[in-house]
Amino acid sequence: MKYRNIIPVVALSALCFASCDDQKMEWYKDPTHGEITSSELPLQLAEKISRYKALNEYTNFILGAGIGLDLYMDDEAYRNIVNENFDEITVGYDMKHAAMVNAKGELGFAKVDALMAKLKEAGLTVYGHTLVWHTNQNASYLNSLIAPEVIPAPAGENLVDLAGLEDGTFSGGWNPQNTGDGITVKDGAGLNNGKGIELKAKSSSSQEYNLQLISPDVTFVKGHNYEISFWIKSDIAGQGRLSFDGLANNYPYMDWLGTGQSTALFGTTSSWQQVKVKVNEFAEDKTKFHFALDLGKVPSVTYYVDVASISVTDLDAAPTVVNLISNGTFDAGITGWSKYNGADGCNTAATGSDAYQGGGALKVVNASDNAGGEWKTQIHADFTESLAKDQVYTVSYFIRSDVSGSARCSTSGNAQYQGSQVTTTTWTQVTWEITGTGAETGLNFDLGLKAATYYIDNVVVTPKQAAKSKLRAAGPTIIEKTDAEKAEIIGKALESWISQMVGHYKGDVKAWDVVNEPMDDGKPSDLKTGKGKAPEDFASDEFYWQDYLGKDYAVTAFKLARQYGNAGDKLFINDYNLEYNLNKCDGIIEYVKYIESKGATVDGIGTQMHVAINSNKENIAQMFQKLGATGKLIKVSELDIKVNTASPTAAEYAQQSEMYQYIVDMYMKYVPEAQRYGITAWGISDKAEEHVNWIPDDAPNLWDANYARKHAYKGFADGLAGKDVSAEFTGDLQ
Repeated sequence: MKYRNIIPVVALSALCFASCDDQKMEWYKDPTHGEITSSELPLQLAEKISRYKALNEYTNFILGAGIGLDLYMDDEAYRNIVNENFDEITVGYDMKHAAMVNAKGELGFAKVDALMAKLKEAGLTVYGHTLVWHTNQNASYLNSLIAPEVIPAPAGENLVDLAGLEDGTFSGGWNPQNTGDGITVKDGAGLNNGKGIELKAKSSSSQEYNLQLISPDVTFVKGHNYEISFWIKSDIAGQGRLSFDGLANNYPYMDWLGTGQSTALFGTTSSWQQVKVKVNEFAEDKTKFHFALDLGKVPSVTYYVDVASISVTDLDAAPTVVNLISNGTFDAGITGWSKYNGADGCNTAATGSDAYQGGGALKVVNASDNAGGEWKTQIHADFTESLAKDQVYTVSYFIRSDVSGSARCSTSGNAQYQGSQVTTTTWTQVTWEITGTGAETGLNFDLGLKAATYYIDNVVVTPKQAAKSKLRAAGPTIIEKTDAEKAEIIGKALESWISQMVGHYKGDVKAWDVVNEPMDDGKPSDLKTGKGKAPEDFASDEFYWQDYLGKDYAVTAFKLARQYGNAGDKLFINDYNLEYNLNKCDGIIEYVKYIESKGATVDGIGTQMHVAINSNKENIAQMFQKLGATGKLIKVSELDIKVNTASPTAAEYAQQSEMYQYIVDMYMKYVPEAQRYGITAWGISDKAEEHVNWIPDDAPNLWDANYARKHAYKGFADGLAGKDVSAEFTGDLQ
């Protein structure tokens, strides 16, 4: 129909029914039609959108919404939109590992339980998101499970010279007395591939002294206690002992392994263990003693002793190191250490297992990253005396952090700065040499660059020439876990997480995003990995289960979710950019085949569709074709559409609406009805609170920042309905 005069619907009440007026507009009468009725007037877009029903009334598959837990619980308008328009919700963050698991590996359910109760009142179901991912993990806890064991070296100077072992010559008093099938020093045979002594017992060996390495002499002080320690392992179960020359009893019986039973022998296995023994009863006519490592008792055993760990220390020797820090061990608290910058209470005393050595450590919490702002969290201690002009000093400390962090030292008075040091969950010794000017009065720890909780211990500032007398016999002994040990530990952590999470919500959650974002973007047929990344390149919540459990990590995850959940639960694998990178789409389809070839069942594939108004439509169609051909349930798991600007035009909003409809159309066209699990709109509105951490400065959702329906609402609803719903609307005012 054609009209001469078209009056906007919003002005009808003002114009169409005005009282008698000489200037009243006359309607054109079409002889073939007659007088125009109000029902035939075209509706404005806003009026059309307002007449649409709730979204879930236009489809028979599950319509979901990705929500923020706090917004749902606290914002009534937001909650009402969710309750009225959707069947199922996905919690954006609060059901993930990082949100649920604390530093001890314990799960806290209270917050999500409260949400579940609220959702039940509204008749909404929950899609579990997500069980196994590489981000939003409590990476600090997981890394702590597989962190190396760091064992402090004995206190004091090492009294036995290791040079003859380090160069393999056995000079300096080392004496392979009875060599068995060979006593040699080998690179890579020690702890962490360091130097190790390989000692081979003959097949006929039967006496301890049949395989024997004797140490150099050590001059002793009568009345002092001495500690001999080293790390040892063997290829098969073996036995060893220490014998001595210079003691009142050169074959002492002792409780080597803390079993409560005294025996001359200690056992060895394929795992590294530390042997430590104290001696103090010396022969009256001697001034020196040495020890012999006797390993000939069991035939055909090969032993390995870590060279760097061998030490003899005088436990009663007076300290030989001058330390310009009066409280560097923190064993009696953090007296003398004050906050120069940072949050109130950021520096506290740590005790027990949080200390590197002894009874305490300094704990410093830096809550946020501060680019270029190392000084924003700064802890200070005065030197006992100012640094001398032109004197070189060695600053040494041990440090670790709960996540990958950054630390540096600086001086007060005349400011000198150490370069930034990467910190990890493993204790690391850091040293720094500075030359005094006479004006340096104190030491600072500058920890403001990276958000983390830092632990610092054994801080020493000493003149360089005094460093010849070592504060420690050697560096700490670091025991790395093997790949097999890490796999076992992380496998148990995975089962603990899935069993508790799925088991606890078994009555509420019947569908899970079991494995999230497994495929690599650059090599879409391969799995993502963190291997090769430097510690500082990991986000604080980044942890790759697959790096420890291998390609079958997803097999394990699906089997565990099935074991601890309901038999009929729908279990999904999910990834992003499948419409952008069709090779990645092929990759996840092939990975699903692999998972199922290993005996697990994958019910569905989720495709995250964080797209834009200018995304490639042909790729979208091809992706749905590929997914639909798998025979699996297909879920659009996270749908939002960027307009690529914070100030969209009406035309851009129209493009967004058209893209929403196109995606739903392609889903309906290429995914058979029996395979349509549903579509989840990722987020509700363009309100700033929803976009603090996701797509800021854009307008990707179906409601605007004021919770008003957008043009996109119409496009999405038309796609769900399979038609232009508004074509049936009349021009009658409502």
